[in-house]
Amino acid sequence: MELLEFKQVFDRHYDAVKNFLYYKLADVDLAEDLVQEVFMKAWEKRDSIRMDTVQNLLYTIANHLAINHFKSARKRFEFKWKDQQQTTFESPEYVMEKDEFASKLQEVIGALPEKQRVVFLMNRIDDLTYKEIADRLDISVKAVEKRMHEALEFLLKRIEHKI
Repeated sequence: MELLEFKQVFDRHYDAVKNFLYYKLADVDLAEDLVQEVFMKAWEKRDSIRMDTVQNLLYTIANHLAINHFKSARKRFEFKWKDQQQTTFESPEYVMEKDEFASKLQEVIGALPEKQRVVFLMNRIDDLTYKEIADRLDISVKAVEKRMHEALEFLLKRIEHKI
């Protein structure tokens, strides 16, 4: 693989691999560091990379780096929820309830098993289809459906919110 081809691979896959690592690690700075390492390792293997399997290779490397990080750091997942500003007036009670709900939601998403959490966030944050998730994680669409179903059940059971 030549430098120009590698640059094209980098440009095409950088954001997706970074997001994948972010969902696994819950730390955007760490994800940015590790995505650089993913591409460094890919560069080292550039002579043996086939273009039809480069995406799977990048996700495999990223997954191994994330696993190694968890083994050495033993960190718990902490999802950083971005509070969306609303233009309407909100009562103090509403703001307090919204903050409590957001905090509870963060906690529950963080408690999701990793496989379920990754699928859930790839679908809900990146707006990826089940097929796209399956391709990126190198699993079947049925496995994605099962993980999403389990994630939603997990969330529903643990979030007690009155509508």
